[in-house]
Amino acid sequence: MKNLNIPKILIVEDESSIRGFLKINLKRNNFYVAEAESGEEGIRIARSENIDVVILDIMLPGIDGYKVCEILRKEFPKIGIIMLTAKGQDIDKIMGLEYGADDYMIKPFNPMELVLRVKSLLRRMEAPKTNSYKIIEYGPFRIDSYSQKLYKNDVNIDLTPTEFLIIKLFIKNPGRAFKRDEILNIVWGYDFIGDTKIVDVNIRRLRAKIEDNPSDPFFIETIWGTGYRWRNL
Repeated sequence: MKNLNIPKILIVEDESSIRGFLKINLKRNNFYVAEAESGEEGIRIARSENIDVVILDIMLPGIDGYKVCEILRKEFPKIGIIMLTAKGQDIDKIMGLEYGADDYMIKPFNPMELVLRVKSLLRRMEAPKTNSYKIIEYGPFRIDSYSQKLYKNDVNIDLTPTEFLIIKLFIKNPGRAFKRDEILNIVWGYDFIGDTKIVDVNIRRLRAKIEDNPSDPFFIETIWGTGYRWRNL
């Protein structure tokens, strides 16, 4: 019987050699690993097991990784998703993030780097839970750190763990300008290997969820060429 405290990782990858290699490295780092070779199978496993992080290839037989990501994000807002792409083009990375992925990696990659990305994502997912039970209120918003829930005018808004950490950072520091690098270091961690585009995409997703008019945002202000600021009400 597996230890319920061990993080559960689901690999959705149609290439058995890559899947097996990833499984070996993840198990060496004390993760429980489930496998799927198609998007449909991955969704079925995610629905039947309490998965923490999904490692999701874009190019899959049947429904592709983008669609799988969209379905999983809708059904499991708190699940972690790392997308794999062999193309290495910005559009592939950005599309994966737009569909709700937390991170991405380009093939070929060092499997230990992937393990580090998984650990970093798990830390972000757990961070809000380790804080106090304090409720934070600001304007129409209310944040419950322990349950990782955000309310606007008493209506719950589903956020990913990363989106939750970003809005919590903003609401605790109204009026303060944050550079993209600062947000990256605070939310993703100093050991994150990636570019600042991931910040912009998460801000865009966050605006779509909290702003009355995302194309003309009121709460999250853009500081052109620098970063973002939460409006000081």
